[in-house]
Amino acid sequence: MKKILVTGADGFIGSHLTEHLVRQGYDVRAFTLYNSFNSWGWLDRCAEDVKGKFEVFAGDVRDPNGVRTAMRDCDTVLHLAALIAIPYSYHSPDTYVDTNIKGTLNVVQAARDLGTERVVHTSTSEVYGTARYVPIDEEHPLQGQSPYSASKIGADQIALSFQKSFGTPITVARPFNTYGPRQSARAVIPTIITQLASGQRRLKLGALHPTRDFNYVSDTVRGFEALAKADAALGEVVNLGSNYEISIGDTARLIGELMGVEVEFEEDAVRMRPENSEVFRLWASNEKASRLAGWTPEYPGVEGFRRGMAETIAWFRDPSNLSAYKADIYNL
Repeated sequence: MKKILVTGADGFIGSHLTEHLVRQGYDVRAFTLYNSFNSWGWLDRCAEDVKGKFEVFAGDVRDPNGVRTAMRDCDTVLHLAALIAIPYSYHSPDTYVDTNIKGTLNVVQAARDLGTERVVHTSTSEVYGTARYVPIDEEHPLQGQSPYSASKIGADQIALSFQKSFGTPITVARPFNTYGPRQSARAVIPTIITQLASGQRRLKLGALHPTRDFNYVSDTVRGFEALAKADAALGEVVNLGSNYEISIGDTARLIGELMGVEVEFEEDAVRMRPENSEVFRLWASNEKASRLAGWTPEYPGVEGFRRGMAETIAWFRDPSNLSAYKADIYNL
């Protein structure tokens, strides 16, 4: 069995990835953010069939010594730990540089020194900014339209520079907008679902016309595993997307339809990005992922989006899950 370290394992995608890898028979070490509550984030609510079957390391990716200790004796590192909320990056950009750029430097530096077999570094579709052409392939120009996306561009380049300079075996996974159970309400789909599930019918949202390429979380985690095993992807940036775009407004209408409610929209100024920071269109080409890693989404197109959304809604409607969210306030 390969021993795999997952950074950011306590988060939305990281917890699903940890569960998936355990089920696939890997020896998993979950890197969670240290806190005095001894909380493991979403791993505290992990599925019963994986409980007790992974190791937990509590630390902080900003600490190079802790990162090196966590990575010791691991064959592969899947690096997901990051600050990802775009609105928070407007007033606290320094923390994004420390966590996203310096944190990634700590991972790749340790990988170089320890001789780690493979690092998959997590990027984001936000680095592309508003699409200049669609579908967006990996050659699309990078545009830092928010401090968050700028920090991720920096992190991506740090990772790739180690592959070019030192031969450190690195692949950059670039997921588009992942959604599914456990996602933070700072994202639009949980924002819509939790408001409706709490009885609200007039939704407070930001801009409705931007489009996104939504990728169900199980597809994203399969993409990470596929890239970790794909030698052809070394030194490459690879999109993980569904190759289907839908507007935020149409997404909200679909959710209302699946939940059996009529929805109205209220523009909430606090949820609007600055005009030049808004990313108006994202639509992924996933040809490279298919060619290099044999990955294609199991939830593709409008039919796949409806299936994934139905599963997501069912999870949020469970009172024990919904109670973890504050649907009545804006989650920065």
